[in-house]
Amino acid sequence: MAITAADVKALRDKTNLPMMDCKAALTESGGDMNQAIELLRKKFKDAQVKRGDRETAEGRVATYIDPARKVGAIVEMRCESPSVVKAEQFVKLANNIAKQVALKNPASVEELLTQPFVDDPKHTINDLIAEAVGTIRENMKPKRFQRFEGVLGEYAHHDGSVGVLLQVQGDNADPQLLRDVAMHITARNPAAGTKEDVPAELVQKEKEIAREQIANDPKNAKKPANILDMIIEGKLKTWFADNVLLEQPFVKDDSKSVGDLLRSAGLKFGRFVRYKVGELS
Repeated sequence: MAITAADVKALRDKTNLPMMDCKAALTESGGDMNQAIELLRKKFKDAQVKRGDRETAEGRVATYIDPARKVGAIVEMRCESPSVVKAEQFVKLANNIAKQVALKNPASVEELLTQPFVDDPKHTINDLIAEAVGTIRENMKPKRFQRFEGVLGEYAHHDGSVGVLLQVQGDNADPQLLRDVAMHITARNPAAGTKEDVPAELVQKEKEIAREQIANDPKNAKKPANILDMIIEGKLKTWFADNVLLEQPFVKDDSKSVGDLLRSAGLKFGRFVRYKVGELS
Protein backbone atom coordinates (compact mmCIF):
# COMPACT_ATOMS: atom_id res chain seq x y z
CA MET A 1 0.00 0.00 0.00
CA ALA A 2 1.36 3.41 -1.00
CA ILE A 3 1.94 5.79 1.92
CA THR A 4 0.80 9.29 1.05
CA ALA A 5 1.93 12.60 2.48
CA ALA A 6 -1.60 13.05 3.85
CA ASP A 7 -1.28 9.74 5.77
CA VAL A 8 2.02 10.85 7.28
CA LYS A 9 0.60 14.24 8.24
CA ALA A 10 -2.46 12.63 9.84
CA LEU A 11 -0.24 10.38 11.95
CA ARG A 12 1.99 13.29 12.92
CA ASP A 13 -1.09 15.31 13.96
CA LYS A 14 -2.18 12.41 16.17
CA THR A 15 1.21 11.81 17.80
CA ASN A 16 3.20 15.05 17.39
CA LEU A 17 6.22 12.93 16.42
CA PRO A 18 8.72 13.63 13.60
CA MET A 19 7.54 13.11 10.02
CA MET A 20 10.25 10.55 9.19
CA ASP A 21 9.37 8.39 12.19
CA CYS A 22 5.69 8.58 11.25
CA LYS A 23 6.47 7.57 7.67
CA ALA A 24 8.64 4.67 8.85
CA ALA A 25 5.89 3.43 11.19
CA LEU A 26 3.28 3.60 8.44
CA THR A 27 5.58 1.75 6.05
CA GLU A 28 6.23 -0.98 8.63
CA SER A 29 2.52 -1.32 9.40
CA GLY A 30 1.53 -1.42 5.73
CA GLY A 31 -0.47 1.78 6.10
CA ASP A 32 -2.46 0.63 9.15
CA MET A 33 -2.83 3.83 11.23
CA ASN A 34 -3.63 2.09 14.55
CA GLN A 35 -0.75 -0.34 14.21
CA ALA A 36 1.57 2.53 13.29
CA ILE A 37 0.54 4.37 16.47
CA GLU A 38 1.36 1.25 18.52
CA LEU A 39 4.78 1.00 16.90
CA LEU A 40 5.52 4.64 17.69
CA ARG A 41 4.37 4.31 21.30
CA LYS A 42 6.64 1.31 21.76
CA LYS A 43 9.58 3.28 20.37
CA PHE A 44 8.85 6.63 22.03
CA LYS A 45 7.87 6.24 25.67
CA ASP A 46 6.63 9.85 25.90
CA ALA A 47 4.44 9.68 22.79
CA GLN A 48 1.01 11.21 23.35
CA VAL A 49 -1.89 10.21 21.12
CA LYS A 50 -4.73 12.62 20.45
CA ARG A 51 -8.08 10.82 20.52
CA GLY A 52 -11.25 11.57 18.59
CA ASP A 53 -11.44 11.90 14.84
CA ARG A 54 -13.31 14.97 13.69
CA GLU A 55 -15.06 16.26 10.63
CA THR A 56 -15.28 19.90 9.59
CA ALA A 57 -18.50 21.10 11.21
CA GLU A 58 -20.08 24.04 12.98
CA GLY A 59 -22.61 23.92 15.78
CA ARG A 60 -22.94 23.80 19.52
CA VAL A 61 -23.54 21.37 22.36
CA ALA A 62 -26.40 22.12 24.76
CA THR A 63 -27.34 20.45 28.05
CA TYR A 64 -30.43 20.48 30.24
CA ILE A 65 -31.26 18.99 33.64
CA ASP A 66 -34.55 18.94 35.54
CA PRO A 67 -33.45 18.11 39.13
CA ALA A 68 -37.03 17.63 40.35
CA ARG A 69 -37.83 15.03 37.72
CA LYS A 70 -34.25 13.69 37.75
CA VAL A 71 -33.90 13.72 33.97
CA GLY A 72 -31.37 15.39 31.71
CA ALA A 73 -30.12 15.49 28.14
CA ILE A 74 -27.24 16.56 25.97
CA VAL A 75 -27.67 17.55 22.32
CA GLU A 76 -25.33 18.42 19.47
CA MET A 77 -26.88 20.96 17.09
CA ARG A 78 -25.29 21.60 13.70
CA CYS A 79 -25.32 24.75 11.59
CA GLU A 80 -23.37 25.97 8.56
CA SER A 81 -21.20 28.89 9.65
CA PRO A 82 -19.24 29.98 12.75
CA SER A 83 -21.17 33.24 13.04
CA VAL A 84 -24.42 31.38 13.77
CA VAL A 85 -22.98 29.33 16.65
CA LYS A 86 -23.27 32.28 19.06
CA ALA A 87 -26.47 33.74 17.58
CA GLU A 88 -29.06 34.20 20.33
CA GLN A 89 -31.80 32.40 18.42
CA PHE A 90 -29.58 29.40 17.66
CA VAL A 91 -28.40 29.18 21.28
CA LYS A 92 -32.02 29.30 22.47
CA LEU A 93 -33.03 26.64 19.93
CA ALA A 94 -30.27 24.28 21.08
CA ASN A 95 -31.26 24.76 24.74
CA ASN A 96 -34.93 24.17 23.94
CA ILE A 97 -34.15 20.96 22.08
CA ALA A 98 -32.05 19.69 25.00
CA LYS A 99 -35.04 20.39 27.26
CA GLN A 100 -37.34 18.58 24.84
CA VAL A 101 -35.15 15.48 24.79
CA ALA A 102 -34.92 15.41 28.59
CA LEU A 103 -38.65 15.79 29.22
CA LYS A 104 -40.15 13.95 26.25
CA ASN A 105 -37.62 11.17 25.65
CA PRO A 106 -37.68 10.79 21.84
CA ALA A 107 -36.28 7.55 20.49
CA SER A 108 -34.55 9.15 17.50
CA VAL A 109 -33.81 12.47 15.82
CA GLU A 110 -36.67 11.75 13.41
CA GLU A 111 -39.14 11.29 16.27
CA LEU A 112 -37.77 14.37 18.03
CA LEU A 113 -38.53 16.57 15.01
CA THR A 114 -42.19 15.56 14.97
CA GLN A 115 -42.85 15.98 18.70
CA PRO A 116 -44.93 18.92 19.94
CA PHE A 117 -42.62 21.35 21.74
CA VAL A 118 -42.91 20.89 25.51
CA ASP A 119 -43.28 24.64 26.14
CA ASP A 120 -45.68 25.27 23.23
CA PRO A 121 -47.50 22.11 22.07
CA LYS A 122 -49.08 23.96 19.13
CA HIS A 123 -45.70 23.84 17.42
CA THR A 124 -43.42 20.89 16.73
CA ILE A 125 -39.64 20.88 17.12
CA ASN A 126 -39.47 20.98 13.34
CA ASP A 127 -41.54 24.19 13.43
CA LEU A 128 -39.03 25.74 15.87
CA ILE A 129 -36.15 24.83 13.58
CA ALA A 130 -37.99 26.16 10.51
CA GLU A 131 -38.62 29.46 12.29
CA ALA A 132 -34.94 29.80 13.16
CA VAL A 133 -33.90 28.88 9.61
CA GLY A 134 -36.31 31.48 8.24
CA THR A 135 -34.76 34.19 10.41
CA ILE A 136 -31.09 33.23 10.20
CA ARG A 137 -31.22 31.95 6.61
CA GLU A 138 -29.06 28.95 7.29
CA ASN A 139 -29.68 25.22 7.59
CA MET A 140 -29.54 23.70 11.09
CA LYS A 141 -30.43 20.37 12.60
CA PRO A 142 -29.94 18.18 15.69
CA LYS A 143 -27.11 15.74 14.98
CA ARG A 144 -27.28 13.46 18.04
CA PHE A 145 -28.48 13.36 21.64
CA GLN A 146 -28.43 11.32 24.84
CA ARG A 147 -30.80 11.28 27.79
CA PHE A 148 -30.07 10.15 31.36
CA GLU A 149 -32.25 9.63 34.42
CA GLY A 150 -31.15 9.88 38.06
CA VAL A 151 -28.78 12.16 39.93
CA LEU A 152 -27.18 14.26 37.21
CA GLY A 153 -24.58 16.93 36.58
CA GLU A 154 -23.83 18.86 33.42
CA TYR A 155 -21.41 21.31 31.89
CA ALA A 156 -21.31 23.02 28.49
CA HIS A 157 -18.39 25.21 27.49
CA HIS A 158 -19.29 28.87 26.99
CA ASP A 159 -18.82 28.66 23.22
CA GLY A 160 -20.87 25.47 22.95
CA SER A 161 -17.97 23.52 21.45
CA VAL A 162 -18.05 20.73 24.05
CA GLY A 163 -20.35 19.52 26.81
CA VAL A 164 -20.87 16.68 29.28
CA LEU A 165 -23.80 14.96 30.95
CA LEU A 166 -22.85 13.02 34.10
CA GLN A 167 -24.82 10.47 36.14
CA VAL A 168 -23.97 9.41 39.70
CA GLN A 169 -25.63 7.51 42.52
CA GLY A 170 -26.12 8.85 46.02
CA ASP A 171 -28.10 11.25 48.17
CA ASN A 172 -27.68 15.01 48.67
CA ALA A 173 -25.36 15.46 45.72
CA ASP A 174 -23.96 18.99 45.51
CA PRO A 175 -24.88 20.39 42.05
CA GLN A 176 -21.68 22.45 41.98
CA LEU A 177 -19.52 19.40 42.68
CA LEU A 178 -21.22 17.50 39.86
CA ARG A 179 -20.76 20.46 37.55
CA ASP A 180 -17.07 20.57 38.49
CA VAL A 181 -16.67 16.88 37.65
CA ALA A 182 -18.50 17.40 34.35
CA MET A 183 -16.16 20.32 33.62
CA HIS A 184 -13.21 18.06 34.43
CA ILE A 185 -14.48 15.57 31.84
CA THR A 186 -14.68 18.26 29.16
CA ALA A 187 -11.08 19.24 29.89
CA ARG A 188 -9.46 15.82 30.35
CA ASN A 189 -11.58 13.76 27.92
CA PRO A 190 -11.26 10.38 29.71
CA ALA A 191 -11.57 7.27 27.55
CA ALA A 192 -13.47 5.36 30.25
CA GLY A 193 -15.20 5.98 33.56
CA THR A 194 -13.63 3.20 35.64
CA LYS A 195 -10.77 0.72 35.24
CA GLU A 196 -13.38 -2.02 34.92
CA ASP A 197 -14.79 -0.21 31.86
CA VAL A 198 -11.49 -0.62 30.01
CA PRO A 199 -11.57 -3.77 27.83
CA ALA A 200 -9.19 -6.48 29.04
CA GLU A 201 -7.54 -6.69 25.62
CA LEU A 202 -6.72 -2.97 25.77
CA VAL A 203 -5.14 -3.36 29.21
CA GLN A 204 -3.09 -6.27 27.87
CA LYS A 205 -2.02 -4.19 24.88
CA GLU A 206 -0.87 -1.37 27.18
CA LYS A 207 1.19 -3.88 29.15
CA GLU A 208 2.79 -5.08 25.92
CA ILE A 209 3.60 -1.51 24.91
CA ALA A 210 5.12 -0.86 28.35
CA ARG A 211 7.20 -4.04 28.05
CA GLU A 212 8.49 -2.95 24.63
CA GLN A 213 9.32 0.51 25.96
CA ILE A 214 11.33 -1.03 28.80
CA ALA A 215 13.14 -3.37 26.41
CA ASN A 216 14.09 -0.42 24.20
CA ASP A 217 15.67 1.46 27.13
CA PRO A 218 19.30 0.38 27.74
CA LYS A 219 19.05 1.43 31.40
CA ASN A 220 16.81 -1.58 32.04
CA ALA A 221 19.12 -4.19 30.52
CA LYS A 222 20.42 -5.62 33.81
CA LYS A 223 17.37 -5.15 36.01
CA PRO A 224 15.78 -8.33 37.46
CA ALA A 225 12.40 -9.53 36.22
CA ASN A 226 10.53 -8.55 39.39
CA ILE A 227 11.76 -4.95 39.08
CA LEU A 228 10.73 -4.87 35.42
CA ASP A 229 7.28 -6.12 36.40
CA MET A 230 7.01 -3.30 38.93
CA ILE A 231 7.97 -0.77 36.24
CA ILE A 232 5.29 -2.19 33.93
CA GLU A 233 2.67 -1.90 36.67
CA GLY A 234 3.79 1.67 37.32
CA LYS A 235 3.40 2.53 33.64
CA LEU A 236 -0.05 0.94 33.61
CA LYS A 237 -1.05 2.97 36.65
CA THR A 238 0.10 6.12 34.87
CA TRP A 239 -1.92 5.13 31.81
CA PHE A 240 -5.05 4.67 33.95
CA ALA A 241 -4.44 8.07 35.56
CA ASP A 242 -4.30 9.62 32.09
CA ASN A 243 -7.28 7.82 30.57
CA VAL A 244 -9.74 6.68 33.25
CA LEU A 245 -11.99 9.27 34.88
CA LEU A 246 -11.97 7.96 38.45
CA GLU A 247 -8.16 7.60 38.38
CA GLN A 248 -7.46 11.04 36.91
CA PRO A 249 -6.18 13.81 39.22
CA PHE A 250 -9.03 16.31 39.64
CA VAL A 251 -8.35 19.43 37.56
CA LYS A 252 -9.22 21.81 40.42
CA ASP A 253 -7.17 19.94 43.03
CA ASP A 254 -4.67 17.40 41.70
CA SER A 255 -3.89 16.16 45.20
CA LYS A 256 -6.98 13.94 44.89
CA SER A 257 -8.46 11.83 42.12
CA VAL A 258 -11.97 12.25 40.74
CA GLY A 259 -12.79 8.92 42.39
CA ASP A 260 -11.61 10.24 45.76
CA LEU A 261 -13.69 13.38 45.28
CA LEU A 262 -16.88 11.46 44.58
CA ARG A 263 -16.31 8.95 47.37
CA SER A 264 -15.71 11.72 49.93
CA ALA A 265 -19.10 13.17 48.92
CA GLY A 266 -20.83 9.80 49.37
CA LEU A 267 -21.38 9.40 45.64
CA LYS A 268 -20.81 6.51 43.25
CA PHE A 269 -19.96 7.09 39.61
CA GLY A 270 -22.55 5.93 37.10
CA ARG A 271 -21.72 7.04 33.56
CA PHE A 272 -21.08 10.06 31.40
CA VAL A 273 -21.37 11.22 27.81
CA ARG A 274 -19.09 13.87 26.31
CA TYR A 275 -19.94 15.58 23.05
CA LYS A 276 -17.58 17.75 21.04
CA VAL A 277 -18.88 19.46 17.93
CA GLY A 278 -17.70 17.66 14.82
CA GLU A 279 -16.69 14.38 16.45
CA LEU A 280 -17.40 11.37 14.31
CA SER A 281 -19.98 9.40 16.29
